[in-house]
Amino acid sequence: MSAKVSWIVPTVPPPLHKPAHQKPSHSGGQLRWLAFLPLLSSSIIRKPAHRKLAAVNFPGPSSARNTEMGCSSSIPRLLFLLLSLTLSPAYLVDVYAGSEDIVGGGSTQLYGEILKDEAVARLRELGEVSDADGYLERTFMSPASVRAAKLVRGWMEDAGLTTWIDTMGNVHGRVDGSNQGAEALLIGSHLDTVIDAGIFDGSLGIVSAISALKVLKETARLEKLKRPVEVIAFSDEEGVRFQSTFLGSAALAGVLPASALNTTDKSGATLQDALKQNAFAITVESLRQLKYDPQSVWGYVEVHIEQGPVLEWVGFPLGVVEGIAGQTRLKITVSGSQGHAGTVPMSMRQDPMAAAAELILQLETICKNPKQFLSYDSQCNDATVESLSNSLVCTVGEISTWPSASNVIPGQVTFTVDLRAMDDMGREAILYELSNQIYQICDKRSVSCNIDRKHDANAVLCNSELSSQLKFAANAAIQRMTGEVQDEVPVLMSGAGHDAMAMAHLTKVGMLFVRCRGGVSHSPAEHVLDDDVWAAGLAMLAFLETHM
Repeated sequence: MSAKVSWIVPTVPPPLHKPAHQKPSHSGGQLRWLAFLPLLSSSIIRKPAHRKLAAVNFPGPSSARNTEMGCSSSIPRLLFLLLSLTLSPAYLVDVYAGSEDIVGGGSTQLYGEILKDEAVARLRELGEVSDADGYLERTFMSPASVRAAKLVRGWMEDAGLTTWIDTMGNVHGRVDGSNQGAEALLIGSHLDTVIDAGIFDGSLGIVSAISALKVLKETARLEKLKRPVEVIAFSDEEGVRFQSTFLGSAALAGVLPASALNTTDKSGATLQDALKQNAFAITVESLRQLKYDPQSVWGYVEVHIEQGPVLEWVGFPLGVVEGIAGQTRLKITVSGSQGHAGTVPMSMRQDPMAAAAELILQLETICKNPKQFLSYDSQCNDATVESLSNSLVCTVGEISTWPSASNVIPGQVTFTVDLRAMDDMGREAILYELSNQIYQICDKRSVSCNIDRKHDANAVLCNSELSSQLKFAANAAIQRMTGEVQDEVPVLMSGAGHDAMAMAHLTKVGMLFVRCRGGVSHSPAEHVLDDDVWAAGLAMLAFLETHM
């Protein structure tokens, strides 16, 4: 059985599915770029040689597009050559010699009813589970997150998995296979969302894994797996409610500190309170017990939408992730002198709002021109500065004032900073310089400033063995669907954080990206083609078949 499926990007995007509760998008259908554009210049990308790429109408002049995608540095080319050798088809043949001949015809079924039709329907159903009217919002331990966990648990049981929910709210589904005592393969992604979210971020990875295992159940092959396989729907990755990402995966990896239980949300409720309200009586001791034994885990794999435009650019539905950028989240509080808007002279004001505005602009200046603010030494060298120039991004995504009245000079302003880079040493250097600049500006304006580091995650490199297997699986999936031998699967970096960053503290990790329209994510305009959902499911099936 074979089918012809075109991977050419449509010039006119297909209709965007929107759950009934989602409000209209303000993007106007215009293609938008992910904020992490600097990474594109250092991404390792191979364009399929025999496949003509469809024209995509990007905003702005064509010269700008060429600048972003051009390889002006010899470093990305060298890295690409090394990776091409490392992940060559010949190498993959050696790796899988003796395994089921997936590409050669050993397993040619497409299972569209499960991997496409049912998977897409489930993604849409999950996208309707929201705490808000008019848009998708599902945060840690909210009523909607509890309903979503119950829904996903039912799907896991439908796939023949033994299920449970741990005391951090993570949903687990496991099959032992033929060797219960072997190291387990973990596959996961997150169940929570940002505010005003799309329906694919996180959910696609969960649904794709469950669907692939359901195919094995329907074909009586679940027990043929040579190692246990466990699917995990993590309770929190986005960090919206408690401003601390990877709560679910960090607990299993053993890197979530006990102090996290006392973290508070905007209402003053602690993380421990939120869990207790949902019948999870977590303690410091039970938190420690959540940690998996590294000796019991073989590896971790995650399927996720790319959240960037590279795969759409090259006309390929799937890509292998080489690494994930490190990130830091700060909460900055600026305190001044609250007063009447009409009676305090401008020269006598200690205005935290004006100070915060200057701080935010200074942050933007530093992140746009890191070379101007860093001094060279043994730890901050040319390579570090060059990496920052290509990958550093900084975002102020949230700001609040007190007492927040139009006729009152604020007494306090709080804002967040999200800072990401591929080089951890460079990221620390930028944070040091940023802190100095913040305190200097606050002193100049006679206000006080407090910098609270809410979250840190080092950059992660994906395991070469898992990357090889995922690349093989992606090729196998696309060949099944098109009936043609495909060119190299693109290899790229991730500017967005993922649960794989936390799980890397526990075991080796690998990631597979799925193309999303325009690179848009964290938005109701987020969209993945039905056929690309299908490709992701087939890739997961092919990956699991190599473990039989």
